[in-house]
Amino acid sequence: MTSLRKLGSSDLEVFPLNLGGNVFGWTADEAQSFAVLDAYAAAGGNFLDTADSYTAWIEGNHGGESETVIGKWVKERGNRSDVVIATKVSQHPEFPGLSAANIKAAADASLRRLGTDHIDLYYTHFDKPEVPVEEIVGALDELVKAGKVRHIAASNISPERLQESLDFSDREGLARYVALQPHYNLVSRDTYEGPLQDLAEREGLAAVPYFSLEAGFLTGKYRPGATVDSARAGRAAKHLETERGRKVLAALDEVAAAHGAAHATVALAWLAAQPTVAAPIASARTPEQLPALLAVADLRLTDEDLTKLNQASA
Repeated sequence: MTSLRKLGSSDLEVFPLNLGGNVFGWTADEAQSFAVLDAYAAAGGNFLDTADSYTAWIEGNHGGESETVIGKWVKERGNRSDVVIATKVSQHPEFPGLSAANIKAAADASLRRLGTDHIDLYYTHFDKPEVPVEEIVGALDELVKAGKVRHIAASNISPERLQESLDFSDREGLARYVALQPHYNLVSRDTYEGPLQDLAEREGLAAVPYFSLEAGFLTGKYRPGATVDSARAGRAAKHLETERGRKVLAALDEVAAAHGAAHATVALAWLAAQPTVAAPIASARTPEQLPALLAVADLRLTDEDLTKLNQASA
């Protein structure tokens, strides 16, 4: 049985792979989504990531489709107390922004779609610098006091705004961010490493990186001349054109071969070994894609492996 990891300073204990819900209601229909969720839960997985805006970018969708799928699955399986559900606010077409009124209205809408009375981890999806942190944190604190949210977190936020938010929480004795969701992986290290990571480490925040596999590039299936059937192929394939992308792929080839592991497992294990990282996020359209992701729980990279990957991705 894989041991769970404590999420920052919270009382949440999570599986070392956070299952991404961005494909539910998009490239995975309800039946496929249920199959993926069942397989993840069967392997001991308990940490689900979604957002109120998933999947508003698809023609005919309105946002909230992913939450609805997760809500139906949890209701059918009767397992609400076994799963940690994380969702986000600010990007839903009908609930844009981070005004206090919008945060509260969006949370209620998410609770309805999820069919639950509480959200375990509630993120501000994209920071809105025009809204004072006092208003944002104040509204989130009210949700915590009302029992609608257990813990709060931030995604896509500057170190300055994050520090300001934490200082305000401490000064006023309000709910405090326990986690951070940055864009972070072997070919995208610049947004997180440095001031943001230093701040997370100093303040005891857990990092839960998104785009952990860079839209599939770090699975190793993208090669010169190869065509990949994926909605995100364009985004992933562009890394083949960079020296960093090619070097990372070569290093992944070596480390994966040494461990008899999938490239995706190695890329996730590199993330899991970084300071502050509690659980990288990755999504699967089918149960067949899951084993390589779940294996991050058991793969320990050597210092030599980590050095090789660090140098390739520097």
